[in-house]
Amino acid sequence: MGSDSDLNIMQAAAEMLQHFNIPFELTVVSAHRTPLRMVDYATGARARGLQVIIAGAGGAAHLPGMVAAITSLPVIGVPIKSSNSIDGWDSVLSILQMPNGVPVATVALNAAKNAGILAAQIIGSTDQTVAAAMDAYKAQLNNEVNEKVNRLKQDWNNGFDQ
Repeated sequence: MGSDSDLNIMQAAAEMLQHFNIPFELTVVSAHRTPLRMVDYATGARARGLQVIIAGAGGAAHLPGMVAAITSLPVIGVPIKSSNSIDGWDSVLSILQMPNGVPVATVALNAAKNAGILAAQIIGSTDQTVAAAMDAYKAQLNNEVNEKVNRLKQDWNNGFDQ
């Protein structure tokens, strides 16, 4: 993440990675304040065993794109609505509008949970244990919705206005 103030958002990605038993690093790397640290972090990521990088940033939000420019690992960008943001659009567009050749998978504003899930799906494409956990997670989502459908049917049949 670009700043420790992003932790309250980025924590959701960490929680999803923990849910899928995927080891991860959680740190602050600023594209603007610590550019050399960013270069070292991104260029050494594969050697440290990382398979995907999730980069969250607000405002100008250059971190995901700059990291994607210097690593061949997939990068998932999480635009964060910061205190100096223009309703988060500055962050979204900074991450989304990357030039051809430097893709960044971009999730919705503040959607670090989805970034964690997407990272797990990417890793699960070659790791059967993670794939099985992802299948179970998707089945759980399906079951939760079906339970809500059944509750709604039951409530409707019993009459809402009783």
